[in-house]
Amino acid sequence: MTDYIDVEHVTLRFTEKQRQLTVLEDVSLSLARGEFVVLLGPSGCGKSTILNMIAGFTRPQQGRILCDGRAFSGPHPSRGMIFQQPNLFPWLSVLDNVTFGLRMQGQSKTEADKRALTWLKRVGLEGFERHAPWQLSGGMKQRVAMARAWLPDPAVLLLDEPFGALDAQTRMMMQELLRSAWRQTGTTILFVTHDVEEALFLADRILIMSARPGKIVEEVRPPFGPERDIEALAQAPGYSEIKRQVLHRVRTEARRQQLANG
Repeated sequence: MTDYIDVEHVTLRFTEKQRQLTVLEDVSLSLARGEFVVLLGPSGCGKSTILNMIAGFTRPQQGRILCDGRAFSGPHPSRGMIFQQPNLFPWLSVLDNVTFGLRMQGQSKTEADKRALTWLKRVGLEGFERHAPWQLSGGMKQRVAMARAWLPDPAVLLLDEPFGALDAQTRMMMQELLRSAWRQTGTTILFVTHDVEEALFLADRILIMSARPGKIVEEVRPPFGPERDIEALAQAPGYSEIKRQVLHRVRTEARRQQLANG
């Protein structure tokens, strides 16, 4: 695999109440083509900020971010994003929500609808094309958001805790759905979560971030192979130990964050 995204020595500062706040400090990471990487760390460590920079919404003060070896200055359809909330247009049907981006890019409604129906079937929403968002459950809304983000066939997909507001059962179903879609498409994924078990199920690599200012302090490669069953994973050899290792490091950084916040 070759690198698709390179974050090189990035530092980002904000001004808050007349003082400068360093959010990220000398952060470097790479995403290989087709890789599923999870960012894990305490609240406020800059995980979502990294996503926003790769998406092109935010620019660092120092360092650079490369996409396929080239610097970029803003958002692009090749880099899709799924947020914590699905952010659907309430006045549009499920189908029209999914195709909105493509139609804004000038694709015909006929072609956009055809591609969207394939994705709606893939995420388990066949038959819900004409429903309004208010008629859907939380998990179904996130499936619509997933179909919408994947429809333009992005090379990289950025996900910011997309399942955090879902109940435990729905969350597991969405994790399985996401991993299945990833394996079918080969899309490069960077996924932000606070959930260690979610990270262990999804990731090829887990990057653990420090308390603010955020840095990558540890890399973990779950040794569970591409075929993963969410129920059987807890019984896999080494699962308990690697979970303990990751949880300990994340809690250590969370305690440091609490101390820093006073």
